[in-house]
Amino acid sequence: MLALLIFIAILLAAMAWLRDNPQHDPWAPLDLRDPDGFATAAKWSSLREDVQICQQVLERSAIEFKVLEPSGVGACTRPDRVTLEDSPLTPSAPVATCAVNAAMTSWLQKTVEPAALDIMNSPLASVRHLGTYSCRRLYGRSEGRWSQHATGNAIDIAGFVLEDGTEISIVSDWAEEASTDRKARFLRRVGSGACDVFGTVLSPDYNEAHRDHFHLDQARGNRGVCR
Repeated sequence: MLALLIFIAILLAAMAWLRDNPQHDPWAPLDLRDPDGFATAAKWSSLREDVQICQQVLERSAIEFKVLEPSGVGACTRPDRVTLEDSPLTPSAPVATCAVNAAMTSWLQKTVEPAALDIMNSPLASVRHLGTYSCRRLYGRSEGRWSQHATGNAIDIAGFVLEDGTEISIVSDWAEEASTDRKARFLRRVGSGACDVFGTVLSPDYNEAHRDHFHLDQARGNRGVCR
């Protein structure tokens, strides 16, 4: 009986702890405002697989978004088209899948904005992107696998602008020595942080085709590529 009472006490304490720390609870719905925890990676995987779950996450996280009508044909059909109402991305708020927009929101709030203050001593003003949608195969080849850009399930990030006017460009600043150059250190941190929420992260270290941008996508069933 004593052992049973101890077990019940431990169980109740664990349940109370999970209630106060939902980021560690695999059964608690994902809220982008929660810190990352033991269960966060699995929740991101579920979000990539189910558009309805993803939209519920945006609503739960108090993110204002707009669902657009499907478009495209064939391999470039885009049934999942979402844009955020308040976005720092320029030249315009991108139209992408819900999963891309959810990850972008989390990445900006938890990685990019803190890194701008911590490393560059200035708040983030805007993020320059190169687009999300391009109906093409990987690297523009005539055959082979289709790019995640073909369905708007990817976004390319070219640089960042801070409120003090500082511009940080991936093509210009990535190759600098991160131990001494603040811009290079900033880019390394935000690139690494993108791996927490995106299924694929490709930087200039991956190949020459990515020398001027981060490729970020949310391919379903992706085991995780962070290079």
